[in-house]
Amino acid sequence: MAVSEVRPGLFLSGLDSALKLSVLTSRNILLIVNASGLEDVPYPEREGMGILQVLIQDRPDEPLSRYFDLVAQRIHQNRTGGTLVHCSAGRSRSPTLIMAYLMRFEGLNLRRAHELVLDQRPFIRPNGGFWRQLMDYEKKLLGRNTVRMTKTPSGVLPEALQDSEDSNSQPEYCINI
Repeated sequence: MAVSEVRPGLFLSGLDSALKLSVLTSRNILLIVNASGLEDVPYPEREGMGILQVLIQDRPDEPLSRYFDLVAQRIHQNRTGGTLVHCSAGRSRSPTLIMAYLMRFEGLNLRRAHELVLDQRPFIRPNGGFWRQLMDYEKKLLGRNTVRMTKTPSGVLPEALQDSEDSNSQPEYCINI
């Protein structure tokens, strides 16, 4: 699955797909959000195409949340063509940024944003630090959390909570086991 369409005109991929002119033209991509951590990516030339750089590595201590509002705003403002958000493999940084966008501009809670992205790209796996940043962002935007971090035999993992306004909701399932 090279390119995943999360919403009409909003695509998620790894770096390889972002370098193919056929991918960009067939999806009318006019905004690329580069979350690969690489600065000098040789994208194909395309008239009217903009590039937004997110210079973050895929490490739990990286402050990806610093870019949540900027990236969400640019995706929201791109009305002339499609948007492609990519990182190296399309598994951690780029899905995290798309989930932040879905929370901010579509009003989805984190649990639902994750489910939506996962439905379109079943192998996403944001690192634990990015999950924590998404949880903080959800709390800031919506005033509550629908995901929490919990210890499991496989390590600390995000755990989806039952849909409820109660902040003491019971766990429903672990994410990404």
